[in-house]
Parts: sequence; C-alpha cells; structure tokens
Amino acid sequence: MIALAGYQLGVEFRFFDPNSGAPVGQIGELIAADYGDTRALEKFLEGVDVVTYEFESIPLATARFVAERSPLFPPLEALETAQDRLLEKQLFRALNIPTPEFAPIDSLDDLRAAVTRIGLPAVLKTRRLGYDGKGQVVIREESALRPAFESLGGAALILEAFVPFQHELSVIGVRGTHGGEMFYPPVENVHREGVLRKSTAPAPSITPEVAALAIDHCRRIMDRLQYVGVVALELFAVNGSLLANEMAPRVHNSGHWTIEGSETSQFENHLRAVLGLPLGVTTPRGRSVMYNILGHIPPVERVVAVEGAHLHLYGKAPSAKRKLGHATLVAQTPGGLERGSADLAAAIGLEARDA
Repeated sequence: MIALAGYQLGVEFRFFDPNSGAPVGQIGELIAADYGDTRALEKFLEGVDVVTYEFESIPLATARFVAERSPLFPPLEALETAQDRLLEKQLFRALNIPTPEFAPIDSLDDLRAAVTRIGLPAVLKTRRLGYDGKGQVVIREESALRPAFESLGGAALILEAFVPFQHELSVIGVRGTHGGEMFYPPVENVHREGVLRKSTAPAPSITPEVAALAIDHCRRIMDRLQYVGVVALELFAVNGSLLANEMAPRVHNSGHWTIEGSETSQFENHLRAVLGLPLGVTTPRGRSVMYNILGHIPPVERVVAVEGAHLHLYGKAPSAKRKLGHATLVAQTPGGLERGSADLAAAIGLEARDA
C-alpha cells in the first residue's frame, strides 16, 4: 500500500522480505533473503536513496546495518523502543503520558511481587515480539501465576494492570524531516482475540477534548524521538481519561481507512515524510468504517455492490485469522455510515458482534 501510494508520485521501489512469496513481489522488485544476509542487504541498498519499513519486528542488527549505509526512517530509537514493551511504557511515563500500572518480570518471584502491588486481574506479556494478541496471558487468580509464567517460555516479561476500558482508540500522526506535523482524527477500534476487526473514523464516542489529548500524546512521542514518518499510538479510553497502551512506528492497520476516507492517505503521507516532501492535509472526506477481512475472501461482487464501499485484497493465501484484505466505507452522515456499515459487514460475512 505504501508502494501503490508512491507510484503515482513517480517514486520507484525495491522491497526486502524473508518470504519469497511476499505479495509485494507482484508489483515490484523483491529481494527475498534472511534479515541477517548482509550480501543480500548490500544488493538491496544499491542505488537506494532512502529506506523505510512497515513491520517493527525487524532485527535491530539489520536495521543498524541499513542505517549505516542509507538514510533509514523512522529512526532507530523509535524501532528499538517499540520492540520492547518495557522501554515503551518507560517512554510514556517520561513524557507524562498515563499508562496502566506495569512491572518488569524476570522470575516467578517478580511476578508474585508485582501482582501484590498491581492486583488482579492483570496481563502478563512478553516484552518483545508480541502482536495480534500473541505472547500474552490474562491472569485472573493467584493459582494461575505459575502456569502463566511458564506458558510464556521464560522470555523477558512485563506485567500490566488489566484495564476495563470503554473504548479502544488509536491516533495516527506524521512528522517530516523538517519537523512539520499532521494528525488524523482519533479512531475507535474493535479487537477480537487480539486482532483488529473494525475501525471507525472519526471516533464517534469521544469528546473533542479527549481527541485533542490523544493527539497531544502522539505529538510528544514524535517530538521526543525526532520522528520521521507515520506513527500510531494505541490508547484505552477510561471514564473520560486516556491510558497509552502501545505505539507502532509505521503505517498502521487502523489507518487503512485513510486511503479513501482522508484527503491524503497515511501511506502517501509516510512517503512524503521520509522523502522530505511537504506533508498532505489529513482532513476526513466524511465518516469512515474499515473492516479487516480475516481467514477467507468474501464474494467480491457482494462487497463492491455496497454503495460507498472500497475493497482491498492483499494477494495472500487464505488461512485461519490471516489478514487477507480490508474494506472501507465512506459516508457523509451518521445514518448513512450506520446503514452502509451493516450492509458491508453482511457482505463480508462478519458476525454481528464485529459489525
């Protein structure tokens, strides 16, 4: 999606992915090799003006290798911070951004002590490499401490207080090489089993004051990291206040609605930022809802028959819970969004709770 936004700007692309079957190979030159293959990385970097990434689990050693040879955005510090939930939470605290209570966990004794302080229920997570609900366990009673600790395989862990939130939100910002910043309106998200199912923009259930606070939190992070590119900050809305959950130093699933729903998509703005171009305005073109397409590809004719709907398929082979695409609907009124959203959810074949 970054490349599709860039081709219309006259940008040429080369892609690096360990998977030789990566869908991006359908639209450009793909170098498929292990992240540690320095010879392949050297080939990838030949003639390249700037490098960016859209996946934060890239080994830091690989990112450093690239950054020593080519401009790399977003910056290394942002990647390193986002890869470690403890560093992430410590950054939020340093910037006076509220977070759930947390504690680093290196042993079962650490876990017992943290539970005494934080209380139950709580969420035990791996500090690194967890996404889409992976690498975490909800602990509801003390008898579950040892099984939870052992289930996560002895990795470095973090315990976080369980948050009974009213809404899950995300805010997406973009910062250019010269410090200019733009923000998209906060989005309300629905997750099931740790996977994003639905995003609604602008978030319908928050006040303008809460929306402004979310944007201010995102701005503080970008300024502290001297950030370049698009970043997403995920938050919990709790009784009119906000708690920061995590950040993603990349274009974000909850921002896919911007392709049709904003004057400038997150993908185009990411490229504008890393290329030193003026940032595009982020004004919504109406009200949008985006559904992820998981596990199976719905009948295309049903989805595109919904007025105002736009379908994006990623060229991936179907498998259980795999993100195969998304569909976005843009409407001009709340009623139009509600009606179109129901029609689109039915066309995709979603369960009522996800619609």
